[in-house]
Order: sequence, then structure tokens, then C-alpha cells
Amino acid sequence: MRSDRNGRVTWVNATYAGWFARRPQELVGKMLVELVGERVMREIQPFIGRALAGEPVQYDRLVDFPGLRGRWLKWIYTPMLDRTGQVEGWTATGVDIHAHKDAEVRKDEFIATLAHELRNPLAPIRNAVAILGRKGSADPEVAWSQGVIERQIEHLSRLIDDLLDIERIARGKFVLHRELVPLEVAVDMALEASRPHLNAAGHHLSVLLPSERVVVEADAARLAQVFSTLLKNAARHMPERGTISLTATVESGAVVVAIEDNGSGLDPKAQPGVGLTLVRGIVALHDGRIEARAPESGQGTEMRVQLPLARGAAALAERRARAEPPATPPLKVLVADDNRDAADSLQRILALYGHDVRVAYDGASAVRMVEQFRPRVAILDIGMPGTNGYDVARAVRSRPGERVALVALTGWGQETDRRRATEAGFDHHLTKPIDPDTLNRVLADVARKN
Repeated sequence: MRSDRNGRVTWVNATYAGWFARRPQELVGKMLVELVGERVMREIQPFIGRALAGEPVQYDRLVDFPGLRGRWLKWIYTPMLDRTGQVEGWTATGVDIHAHKDAEVRKDEFIATLAHELRNPLAPIRNAVAILGRKGSADPEVAWSQGVIERQIEHLSRLIDDLLDIERIARGKFVLHRELVPLEVAVDMALEASRPHLNAAGHHLSVLLPSERVVVEADAARLAQVFSTLLKNAARHMPERGTISLTATVESGAVVVAIEDNGSGLDPKAQPGVGLTLVRGIVALHDGRIEARAPESGQGTEMRVQLPLARGAAALAERRARAEPPATPPLKVLVADDNRDAADSLQRILALYGHDVRVAYDGASAVRMVEQFRPRVAILDIGMPGTNGYDVARAVRSRPGERVALVALTGWGQETDRRRATEAGFDHHLTKPIDPDTLNRVLADVARKN
């Protein structure tokens, strides 16, 4: 289809005319707004304006034409120039991409469902570990094991979040959760992830960190991913029983982490693999740089990661002070979840915080318990069979004068899920597995508003 600057159709082909259930000659001379309607015209006007300014434009749109109902088209607007080089109109080309878009929707639904199913078992695991932490143990092995489980739960949770953002990851656009992080925390996480690979090959690893505390502004999980990937690469590319060292030094407002091995060295003709390409992107997002070079010994490879130091370690102490779990007055709390392990473990950890907690294992029981128990807070799973969390929320909100804060605790974490929870009457939307301290802060906020 071609249009002049005023939006009058000057030419159409048979396919385009068929979308409007017309013949081509019936459309020539008509204003485009007559064909698509004023609402659609307002929405596409910015694209038309860019084309009339001389810019080629592409965008995707779900159309609802008389002869083409509910199909996704890719629109390509191309400026038309007159003999003097001035834009006299534009050409619109529509390409049916409905099959591709439909596949994208199915993929997104699959990823969302997979993330939901993976989050469910993580929730009771996190709750159980939090209970162990509240109980305390003098056994250093128990404390170490608890710390490992907590960190690996955090890793798994982040990986699940990545599944929901997989298209952005594929484009190399990571979402970083930057905070003030002691370097040793990221290094310890990396060692936990990579040590099985090193041990399996019988490699010897030495680690030397600065005597003073080094703090960087970073995403701890992503930074650990950088170091663990480099350690695994070193282990993979040298014979068994090799030697690997990780050394960190402070140099001119930056920390340099060097990972050195005594393998066969770099192949200058080799292309960087996916892992190393990913590492370079993560380091760049942290305002750092990475380089590979031959070590002074002349044998093996040295990978150097340079990261800027945080502006002040004092801010870390302030952040940690703010992160201390608030003193929350005891509240009456209802927990509803058809996953009994998740419900029972959450009941136990909230009871350790001093709350009076009752449990329901289905939505119908939750509705009855709200009326009988009169909780101040109801923490509801969304995906309960029969009467789901949305139904419970709507039932509670339909009762005049009911003063109960509703918290959705669910494996469904996309923006559409949050919006749907708000529409059903929830005050908070939290995704599994939730950190119990975070949940307790929500309860503290409810108590302050009481």
C-alpha cells in the first residue's frame, strides 16, 4: 500500500485489499483512517510520522481487519521521495508473522509454567533452612552446610528468574542486581560452584585474597558466575593434577582478580567460547574489563578481571544495618497452600518470629478460616485447585469491613501475574521461594499500618 503525506491511499495490491475484504480500486483515493479507524490511526501515527521524516520503520502489530482477523503482521514503512529528494509519501508492506508470534507465546507460556514448577519445591527448602538458622547450631559442619544450601537456593532462584527473561539473555542484555558486595563472598560462591570440577580432575587450587576487606558494587551471583566460569575453563583445558591459582590485588582504585593455570596456554587462533563471551559481557556491565595473557612463568594462561572498588565500605555497614530483620509485633497470620511442605514449613518459621499462624491446605478452607480465625494477614498460594488464591482474595474483599492484608506467595512471577493479583485485591505479590526475613518485613509493614 502507498499513501501520500496526507494519509490518502494512492495504490494497493490485491493482497492488501483482500485484508479489508475489498477490491484494490475500491481503496484507492480513500483516507487511511477510513480503513483502519481512528483508534488504530492514533496508535500507528508515530510510525507514520517517522516515515514521513525520512526514516524507514518496522514494527509488529496484531491486526483485526475485515478479511484478516486476529493475525500478527510485521509492518515495514518506507519513505517515498520525489525528484527533488523530498518525502512525498510512504509505502507500507505487511508480512504475516502470526505463526512465529504464536510460537513465541507458547514458548513464553512453557517457560512461565516451568519456572512456577521449579519455584514450588524451592519454597519449603528455603523455609526449612531458615528454621535451622533460627534454631542455631554449635556444630560448624551444620552451619557450613546451611550456608551452602542457602547460597545454592539463591543461585537456583536467579536461574529461574533468568528463564522468564530468556529473550533478553539471548540478546546479551542482563538485568544486574547490583549492591555492595565483599569480594570474598563472590569468590566463595564461585569456589562452591567450581570445586567439583577441579576435584574431579585432581587439580590443586590456591587462593590468595587481600588482607583488607575489598568491597565492589556488583551483582554477587553474576560476579560469582564470572569467576566460576574462568575456574572451570582452566580446569577443562589442562591435564589432570594441574595447578590453578586465584589471586586478588588492589591496584589504583580497582581490584584485579587473576586466575592462572599451568596448562598448554592460549591458542591465538581460537575463537572465544560461549562461556567466555558471556563472562566478557557480565564484566563489561560491571564497568570492568577482562584480558587474557601468558603468565610470567611462560606456561599456561592468566585471565585477569579488573573491577572498580565501591566508593565507600561504610555504605555496606549502613546497608546491612537496614537489612536487619525488623522487630515485628506478633500478628495473626493465615497461610494457605495446597503444597503441605510449603505451608507447614512457612508456618513453623513464622511461628519462630512470634506470630500466631494457622494453616489451610485449600482455598475453600482458607475462606472459612478467614471468617473464623480473623487473621491480620493472609498469605495465599495462587495455584490451589478448586478455589484458587484469586478466588479467596475476591471472597475476602467482598466482605465489608474486613481488615486483612492479602499477600500472594506464588511461583507465577510475570508482570501479568502481578497485575492480576492486584486486580483480585492482593496488597503484596511475592514469588517463591521467598526469603523469610523479607516476608517478615512485609508483616512489619502491615503491623505499622495497623
